[in-house]
Amino acid sequence: MSKDYYIYILTNFNETAFYVGFTNNLIRRINEHKEKFIDGHTNKYNITKLVYYEITSTLEEAKIREKKLKNWHREWKINLVKKSNPEFKDLYDEIIQ
Repeated sequence: MSKDYYIYILTNFNETAFYVGFTNNLIRRINEHKEKFIDGHTNKYNITKLVYYEITSTLEEAKIREKKLKNWHREWKINLVKKSNPEFKDLYDEIIQ
């Protein structure tokens, strides 16, 4: 049985800090960031705005892709987001519908 995994990029509302992560439940995980349930980088810099995500079908693919994106330069991440979300809209409302 196949299960989806999500690689996502969050930013703050000034778009000055970014976070890359992965999860098997995107809605739950983004809600945890928004509600500040997660200590660390995202909480410290108020990184709660979902600006990008992609789906993979295996845990291994998700881990590899997350690691790759985490090693990208900031400009590369910004360009990736701009391809599908040029206005840097918070995509959370779209995924909960």
